[in-house]
Amino acid sequence: MSHHVGEDIRALRKTRSLTLKQLAAEVGRSVGWLSQIERGQTTPSVRDLGLLAERLGVNISFFFRSSGRALQEQGLVLRAADRPMIGSAETGLTEELLSPTLGGSFEMIRSVFAPGSSSDGPFKPCEREDGGVLLSGALTLIIGQTEIALAPGDSFQFTGADYGWRNEGPEPAEVIWIVSPPIY
Repeated sequence: MSHHVGEDIRALRKTRSLTLKQLAAEVGRSVGWLSQIERGQTTPSVRDLGLLAERLGVNISFFFRSSGRALQEQGLVLRAADRPMIGSAETGLTEELLSPTLGGSFEMIRSVFAPGSSSDGPFKPCEREDGGVLLSGALTLIIGQTEIALAPGDSFQFTGADYGWRNEGPEPAEVIWIVSPPIY
């Protein structure tokens, strides 16, 4: 298990607007215990980690990414083979977390939008900044009331706006997405 588990738990807890007290109560543990986990002073059991993962909406394997790698590279490098998958082909959007840890001020995500897929309406604005670059395919990004057709190499950035997307093209659209603060 990565020694960055506590940082990831803290980042996930905060993005889900949970207090230490709320999350600790939901997994049947004390605030002090959870605080020690988040500060890296103790390691949760597999059972407790499973409860935390379930409540935070991630698979338990999320916390084991890079665990087989050299300790000095954990939290600095995330190898391609260790990237956790997010989303599913059924939704038309699959993603891989590229960030080695969620403890920083932003995260990187590789998003692949299937041909003919869409967000089915806007995502509500939240207190975060989004940006990215389209690597391949074509994607229509909807920010507020503005629709923008993106081609490979085009980049974007927006803060606190409702947004959506459509891939009307015949091939998948691949985007490297940057989000601050981390949401996964």
